[in-house]
Amino acid sequence: MTPRITDVSGLLVGHTTDPVAQTGCTVVLAPATGMRAAAFVRGRATGTRELDALSPRHLVPAVHAILLTGGSAFGLGAADGVMRWLSERNRGFDVGVGVVPIVPAAVIFDLALGPARWPSADDGYGACEAAGVNVAEGAVGVGTGATVGKVLGKAGAMKSGVGTWSEERDGVVVGCLVVVNAFGDVRDAENNIIAGARSDNEFVDARRYLADGGPPGGSFARSGTNTTLVVVATNAQLERQSLVSLAEMTADALAQRITPVGTQYDGDVIFAVSVGDAEPATPVSVELLAQLATATAIERSVRLSAGTAEMPGLAG
Repeated sequence: MTPRITDVSGLLVGHTTDPVAQTGCTVVLAPATGMRAAAFVRGRATGTRELDALSPRHLVPAVHAILLTGGSAFGLGAADGVMRWLSERNRGFDVGVGVVPIVPAAVIFDLALGPARWPSADDGYGACEAAGVNVAEGAVGVGTGATVGKVLGKAGAMKSGVGTWSEERDGVVVGCLVVVNAFGDVRDAENNIIAGARSDNEFVDARRYLADGGPPGGSFARSGTNTTLVVVATNAQLERQSLVSLAEMTADALAQRITPVGTQYDGDVIFAVSVGDAEPATPVSVELLAQLATATAIERSVRLSAGTAEMPGLAG
Protein backbone atom coordinates (compact mmCIF):
# COMPACT_ATOMS: atom_id res chain seq x y z
CA MET A 1 0.00 0.00 0.00
CA THR A 2 1.21 3.52 -0.80
CA PRO A 3 2.89 5.26 2.15
CA ARG A 4 0.70 7.94 3.74
CA ILE A 5 0.40 10.14 6.82
CA THR A 6 -1.96 7.64 8.47
CA ASP A 7 0.92 5.18 8.71
CA VAL A 8 1.41 7.10 11.96
CA SER A 9 -0.93 4.99 14.07
CA GLY A 10 -3.94 6.78 15.50
CA LEU A 11 -4.32 9.44 12.82
CA LEU A 12 -7.25 9.60 10.40
CA VAL A 13 -7.78 11.87 7.39
CA GLY A 14 -11.06 12.93 5.77
CA HIS A 15 -12.04 15.19 2.87
CA THR A 16 -15.10 17.01 1.64
CA THR A 17 -15.01 18.16 -1.98
CA ASP A 18 -17.08 20.68 -3.93
CA PRO A 19 -16.04 20.16 -7.58
CA VAL A 20 -18.40 22.85 -8.87
CA ALA A 21 -17.10 25.66 -6.66
CA GLN A 22 -13.57 24.20 -6.86
CA THR A 23 -13.08 24.14 -3.10
CA GLY A 24 -13.13 21.76 -0.15
CA CYS A 25 -11.58 20.96 3.19
CA THR A 26 -9.46 18.25 4.78
CA VAL A 27 -9.24 17.23 8.42
CA VAL A 28 -6.50 15.35 10.24
CA LEU A 29 -8.13 13.72 13.25
CA ALA A 30 -6.11 12.97 16.38
CA PRO A 31 -6.62 9.90 18.55
CA ALA A 32 -9.37 10.36 21.14
CA THR A 33 -6.87 11.65 23.72
CA GLY A 34 -5.47 14.31 21.37
CA MET A 35 -2.00 14.91 20.01
CA ARG A 36 0.93 17.14 20.90
CA ALA A 37 1.30 19.81 18.23
CA ALA A 38 3.22 22.89 17.18
CA ALA A 39 3.42 25.10 14.10
CA PHE A 40 5.85 27.18 12.10
CA VAL A 41 4.56 30.07 10.01
CA ARG A 42 6.81 30.20 6.93
CA GLY A 43 4.77 32.54 4.78
CA ARG A 44 3.98 36.22 5.00
CA ALA A 45 0.30 36.12 4.01
CA THR A 46 -1.48 33.51 6.13
CA GLY A 47 -5.06 32.81 7.13
CA THR A 48 -5.28 30.82 10.37
CA ARG A 49 -7.29 29.97 13.49
CA GLU A 50 -6.23 28.77 16.97
CA LEU A 51 -2.49 28.93 16.27
CA ASP A 52 -1.91 30.32 19.78
CA ALA A 53 -2.91 26.93 21.20
CA LEU A 54 0.16 25.43 19.50
CA SER A 55 2.66 27.55 21.42
CA PRO A 56 4.84 25.65 23.93
CA ARG A 57 3.78 28.34 26.44
CA HIS A 58 0.06 27.64 26.03
CA LEU A 59 -2.00 25.97 28.75
CA VAL A 60 -3.67 23.49 26.38
CA PRO A 61 -1.49 20.34 26.23
CA ALA A 62 -2.91 18.81 23.04
CA VAL A 63 -5.07 19.43 19.98
CA HIS A 64 -7.84 17.19 18.70
CA ALA A 65 -7.78 17.86 14.97
CA ILE A 66 -6.14 20.07 12.36
CA LEU A 67 -8.22 21.54 9.56
CA LEU A 68 -6.88 22.57 6.17
CA THR A 69 -9.50 24.38 4.14
CA GLY A 70 -10.18 26.28 0.96
CA GLY A 71 -12.23 29.45 0.79
CA SER A 72 -9.60 31.82 2.16
CA ALA A 73 -10.60 33.30 5.54
CA PHE A 74 -14.25 32.47 4.86
CA GLY A 75 -13.36 28.78 5.01
CA LEU A 76 -12.20 29.00 8.62
CA GLY A 77 -15.85 28.57 9.62
CA ALA A 78 -15.56 24.90 8.63
CA ALA A 79 -13.66 24.39 11.89
CA ASP A 80 -16.96 24.91 13.74
CA GLY A 81 -18.22 21.67 12.21
CA VAL A 82 -15.06 19.82 13.24
CA MET A 83 -15.55 21.09 16.80
CA ARG A 84 -19.17 19.95 16.75
CA TRP A 85 -18.20 16.45 15.61
CA LEU A 86 -15.56 16.19 18.31
CA SER A 87 -17.75 17.56 21.08
CA GLU A 88 -20.47 15.02 20.25
CA ARG A 89 -17.86 12.36 21.04
CA ASN A 90 -16.63 14.12 24.19
CA ARG A 91 -13.22 14.85 22.67
CA GLY A 92 -11.64 18.09 23.79
CA PHE A 93 -9.96 20.07 26.53
CA ASP A 94 -11.75 19.45 29.83
CA VAL A 95 -13.04 22.75 31.24
CA GLY A 96 -14.99 21.24 34.13
CA VAL A 97 -18.47 21.71 32.65
CA GLY A 98 -17.65 19.88 29.44
CA VAL A 99 -14.96 19.75 26.80
CA VAL A 100 -13.75 22.30 24.27
CA PRO A 101 -12.20 20.71 21.17
CA ILE A 102 -9.01 22.44 20.06
CA VAL A 103 -8.89 22.64 16.25
CA PRO A 104 -6.12 24.76 14.68
CA ALA A 105 -6.87 25.60 11.07
CA ALA A 106 -5.24 27.21 8.06
CA VAL A 107 -6.56 28.20 4.64
CA ILE A 108 -5.62 28.37 1.00
CA PHE A 109 -6.98 30.91 -1.47
CA ASP A 110 -9.13 29.25 -4.15
CA LEU A 111 -11.80 31.88 -4.67
CA ALA A 112 -10.70 32.69 -8.23
CA LEU A 113 -11.68 29.34 -9.78
CA GLY A 114 -15.40 28.77 -9.23
CA PRO A 115 -18.65 30.26 -7.91
CA ALA A 116 -18.43 32.30 -4.70
CA ARG A 117 -18.80 29.40 -2.28
CA TRP A 118 -16.51 28.07 0.43
CA PRO A 119 -16.42 25.21 2.95
CA SER A 120 -18.98 25.52 5.75
CA ALA A 121 -19.34 24.00 9.19
CA ASP A 122 -21.29 21.14 7.59
CA ASP A 123 -18.31 20.46 5.33
CA GLY A 124 -15.98 20.33 8.32
CA TYR A 125 -18.35 17.89 10.03
CA GLY A 126 -18.57 15.82 6.85
CA ALA A 127 -14.80 15.59 6.57
CA CYS A 128 -14.71 14.11 10.08
CA GLU A 129 -17.43 11.63 9.15
CA ALA A 130 -15.41 10.59 6.11
CA ALA A 131 -12.10 10.24 7.96
CA GLY A 132 -10.20 6.98 7.72
CA VAL A 133 -6.76 5.53 7.15
CA ASN A 134 -7.03 5.65 3.35
CA VAL A 135 -6.03 9.09 2.09
CA ALA A 136 -7.25 10.29 -1.31
CA GLU A 137 -4.73 12.44 -3.17
CA GLY A 138 -4.90 14.94 -5.98
CA ALA A 139 -7.68 17.47 -6.57
CA VAL A 140 -9.76 16.51 -3.52
CA GLY A 141 -10.62 18.16 -0.21
CA VAL A 142 -8.58 21.27 0.46
CA GLY A 143 -6.70 20.59 -2.78
CA THR A 144 -9.76 20.79 -5.03
CA GLY A 145 -9.00 24.35 -6.16
CA ALA A 146 -5.23 24.33 -5.63
CA THR A 147 -2.95 25.56 -8.42
CA VAL A 148 0.76 26.17 -8.95
CA GLY A 149 2.96 28.20 -11.27
CA LYS A 150 1.02 31.45 -11.17
CA VAL A 151 3.73 33.98 -11.97
CA LEU A 152 2.06 34.74 -15.33
CA GLY A 153 -1.49 34.54 -13.98
CA LYS A 154 -4.27 32.01 -14.33
CA ALA A 155 -3.80 31.30 -18.03
CA GLY A 156 -0.32 29.87 -17.49
CA ALA A 157 -0.96 28.05 -14.21
CA MET A 158 -1.36 24.31 -13.62
CA LYS A 159 -3.53 22.17 -11.37
CA SER A 160 -2.25 20.91 -8.04
CA GLY A 161 -3.85 19.31 -4.99
CA VAL A 162 -3.20 17.13 -1.97
CA GLY A 163 -0.28 14.74 -1.57
CA THR A 164 0.82 12.39 1.19
CA TRP A 165 3.80 10.16 1.98
CA SER A 166 5.60 8.57 4.91
CA GLU A 167 9.07 7.34 5.83
CA GLU A 168 9.96 4.69 8.41
CA ARG A 169 13.27 3.80 10.07
CA ASP A 170 13.62 1.27 12.89
CA GLY A 171 10.04 1.67 14.08
CA VAL A 172 10.00 5.47 13.87
CA VAL A 173 7.38 6.66 11.37
CA VAL A 174 7.14 10.17 9.96
CA GLY A 175 4.22 10.99 7.67
CA CYS A 176 3.20 14.09 5.77
CA LEU A 177 0.04 15.56 4.26
CA VAL A 178 0.43 18.62 2.06
CA VAL A 179 -1.69 20.88 -0.11
CA VAL A 180 0.31 22.89 -2.64
CA ASN A 181 -1.28 26.13 -3.82
CA ALA A 182 2.04 27.82 -4.54
CA PHE A 183 2.95 30.92 -6.52
CA GLY A 184 6.09 29.16 -7.75
CA ASP A 185 6.84 26.04 -9.78
CA VAL A 186 7.14 22.47 -8.45
CA ARG A 187 10.30 20.47 -9.15
CA ASP A 188 11.24 16.81 -8.83
CA ALA A 189 14.25 15.35 -7.03
CA GLU A 190 16.42 15.99 -10.11
CA ASN A 191 15.47 19.69 -10.05
CA ASN A 192 13.31 19.43 -13.18
CA ILE A 193 10.14 21.53 -13.28
CA ILE A 194 7.19 19.14 -13.37
CA ALA A 195 4.38 21.69 -12.86
CA GLY A 196 4.55 25.43 -13.15
CA ALA A 197 3.96 28.60 -15.10
CA ARG A 198 3.79 28.08 -18.86
CA SER A 199 3.96 30.23 -21.96
CA ASP A 200 3.25 28.64 -25.34
CA ASN A 201 3.10 25.27 -23.51
CA GLU A 202 6.68 25.66 -22.27
CA PHE A 203 7.74 26.16 -18.66
CA VAL A 204 9.03 29.69 -18.13
CA ASP A 205 10.99 28.92 -14.90
CA ALA A 206 9.38 31.36 -12.47
CA ARG A 207 12.50 31.69 -10.33
CA ARG A 208 14.65 32.80 -13.26
CA TYR A 209 11.87 34.93 -14.75
CA LEU A 210 11.42 36.90 -11.52
CA ALA A 211 15.16 37.14 -10.82
CA ASP A 212 15.59 38.67 -14.28
CA GLY A 213 13.06 41.36 -13.40
CA GLY A 214 10.00 39.86 -15.07
CA PRO A 215 6.74 41.35 -13.72
CA PRO A 216 4.39 38.98 -11.91
CA GLY A 217 0.99 39.15 -13.55
CA GLY A 218 -2.60 38.18 -12.99
CA SER A 219 -4.89 38.03 -9.99
CA PHE A 220 -2.60 35.63 -8.09
CA ALA A 221 0.20 38.19 -7.74
CA ARG A 222 -1.30 39.48 -4.51
CA SER A 223 -0.51 38.65 -0.91
CA GLY A 224 -2.58 35.82 0.50
CA THR A 225 -3.56 34.20 -2.79
CA ASN A 226 -0.95 31.41 -2.69
CA THR A 227 -0.24 28.96 0.12
CA THR A 228 1.37 25.61 0.85
CA LEU A 229 0.06 23.90 3.98
CA VAL A 230 1.79 20.94 5.59
CA VAL A 231 0.92 18.55 8.41
CA VAL A 232 3.90 16.41 9.40
CA ALA A 233 3.27 13.68 11.97
CA THR A 234 5.38 11.17 13.84
CA ASN A 235 5.07 8.38 16.36
CA ALA A 236 8.31 9.58 17.96
CA GLN A 237 8.02 10.92 21.49
CA LEU A 238 8.43 14.66 20.96
CA GLU A 239 7.30 17.51 23.18
CA ARG A 240 6.10 20.81 21.80
CA GLN A 241 9.43 22.63 21.73
CA SER A 242 10.92 19.76 19.72
CA LEU A 243 7.86 19.86 17.47
CA VAL A 244 8.55 23.54 16.76
CA SER A 245 12.01 22.53 15.57
CA LEU A 246 10.51 19.71 13.51
CA ALA A 247 8.13 22.13 11.77
CA GLU A 248 10.97 24.56 11.06
CA MET A 249 13.15 21.83 9.55
CA THR A 250 10.23 20.49 7.52
CA ALA A 251 9.89 23.92 5.91
CA ASP A 252 13.20 23.36 4.16
CA ALA A 253 11.53 20.67 2.04
CA LEU A 254 9.38 23.38 0.48
CA ALA A 255 12.51 25.06 -0.86
CA GLN A 256 13.68 21.71 -2.24
CA ARG A 257 10.56 21.32 -4.39
CA ILE A 258 8.95 24.77 -4.86
CA THR A 259 10.73 27.64 -6.63
CA PRO A 260 10.45 30.39 -5.66
CA VAL A 261 9.01 29.73 -2.21
CA GLY A 262 8.07 31.99 0.69
CA THR A 263 7.45 35.04 -1.49
CA GLN A 264 5.42 38.03 -0.40
CA TYR A 265 2.48 36.35 -2.14
CA ASP A 266 2.68 33.03 -0.19
CA GLY A 267 1.14 32.15 3.20
CA ASP A 268 2.82 28.84 4.06
CA VAL A 269 2.19 27.10 7.41
CA ILE A 270 3.70 23.85 8.71
CA PHE A 271 2.00 21.89 11.51
CA ALA A 272 3.97 19.20 13.37
CA VAL A 273 2.30 16.59 15.58
CA SER A 274 3.40 13.70 17.77
CA VAL A 275 1.07 10.85 18.73
CA GLY A 276 3.40 8.12 19.93
CA ASP A 277 6.19 7.14 22.25
CA ALA A 278 8.77 5.66 19.86
CA GLU A 279 12.38 6.52 20.63
CA PRO A 280 14.20 7.97 17.59
CA ALA A 281 17.87 7.26 17.03
CA THR A 282 18.51 11.02 17.13
CA PRO A 283 16.22 14.07 17.00
CA VAL A 284 17.73 15.14 13.68
CA SER A 285 16.80 11.78 12.13
CA VAL A 286 13.11 12.60 12.63
CA GLU A 287 13.60 16.04 11.11
CA LEU A 288 15.31 14.63 8.02
CA LEU A 289 12.65 11.94 7.58
CA ALA A 290 10.08 14.74 7.71
CA GLN A 291 11.90 16.56 4.92
CA LEU A 292 12.00 13.41 2.79
CA ALA A 293 8.30 12.68 3.31
CA THR A 294 7.29 16.28 2.63
CA ALA A 295 9.35 16.58 -0.54
CA THR A 296 7.74 13.44 -1.95
CA ALA A 297 4.24 14.54 -0.89
CA ILE A 298 4.73 17.87 -2.68
CA GLU A 299 5.67 16.08 -5.88
CA ARG A 300 2.65 13.75 -5.57
CA SER A 301 0.32 16.72 -5.07
CA VAL A 302 0.87 17.76 -8.67
CA ARG A 303 1.47 14.38 -10.29
CA LEU A 304 -1.87 13.04 -9.01
CA SER A 305 -4.04 16.08 -9.77
CA ALA A 306 -6.36 15.82 -12.74
CA GLY A 307 -6.28 18.66 -15.25
CA THR A 308 -8.99 21.00 -16.46
CA ALA A 309 -9.43 22.69 -19.82
CA GLU A 310 -8.01 25.95 -18.49
CA MET A 311 -5.27 24.54 -16.27
CA PRO A 312 -4.18 21.12 -17.49
CA GLY A 313 -2.60 18.66 -15.13
CA LEU A 314 0.62 16.85 -15.91
CA ALA A 315 0.80 14.83 -19.09
CA GLY A 316 1.84 11.22 -18.65
